[in-house]
Amino acid sequence: MKAKRIVVLGPESTGKSELCQHLAMHYQTEWVPEYARFYLDRLDGEYQQNDLKSIAEGQLSWEDEKAEYANDYLICDTNLVVIKIWSDHKYENTDSWIEEQIVARSYDFYLLNNIDIPWMPDPQREHPKLRKHFFEVYKAYLDERKLPYAIVSGIEGERKKCAVDAIEEYFNEKDAGSKSGMTS
Repeated sequence: MKAKRIVVLGPESTGKSELCQHLAMHYQTEWVPEYARFYLDRLDGEYQQNDLKSIAEGQLSWEDEKAEYANDYLICDTNLVVIKIWSDHKYENTDSWIEEQIVARSYDFYLLNNIDIPWMPDPQREHPKLRKHFFEVYKAYLDERKLPYAIVSGIEGERKKCAVDAIEEYFNEKDAGSKSGMTS
């Protein structure tokens, strides 16, 4: 059985990586770290727009590799939507290859992390004052494409419980609908 792909996304410093690790432990499955962190840690100097395609390729490679070992779910710490939104913001466009890959790939469910936890400084984070803006951009993206998602809120244990509850509710409803012949 192919693992259901769950993407955790949201603005900077909203606990995405920590939540992904928790969900992977909870569901005893694999999670895909954010390739951008790995890439940027090894980059000499500032990143440029052409680096975003390399980051996207690395993210997809890691995702495909982890998918081979995932159980029921594959937890993805971001996906190419994050790169697109970032590229559109910073460079006012996105590489066509990244756009094509976004269309070609499908994900089963998204968790959109809310901005209700404090900002934590990090050398790779760029926009502490734009968290609300980016939250709204992610939400609009998901809404416009009618992608299934839930907003994850709360601190520490509440946030983790919120995410697990959202996953359980979505997939239980989806499974119940498919068993009764309904489609979602």
